[in-house]
Amino acid sequence: MAKYRKKPVVIDAIKWTGENRKQISDFTGTGTREVVFMMDMSVVIHTLEGDMKANMGDWIIKGVKGEFYPCKPDIFEATYEAA
Repeated sequence: MAKYRKKPVVIDAIKWTGENRKQISDFTGTGTREVVFMMDMSVVIHTLEGDMKANMGDWIIKGVKGEFYPCKPDIFEATYEAA
């Protein structure tokens, strides 16, 4: 067994506040079918692994290949820092 370190990668991300629908749409280019805003104030994101739900307070991350996916705030804070 060997140890590995995650490569430092700069990502783009935006936090879903429930009040920033336009910014989320602009960020994801939603004219495509990347995100669907739901009545319960969640966002469904079409990811490479299937549809995933982001609740208010979750982050939406743009991956290195241009894909989008949600991330819970505690995981985001533990994994990322401002660049």
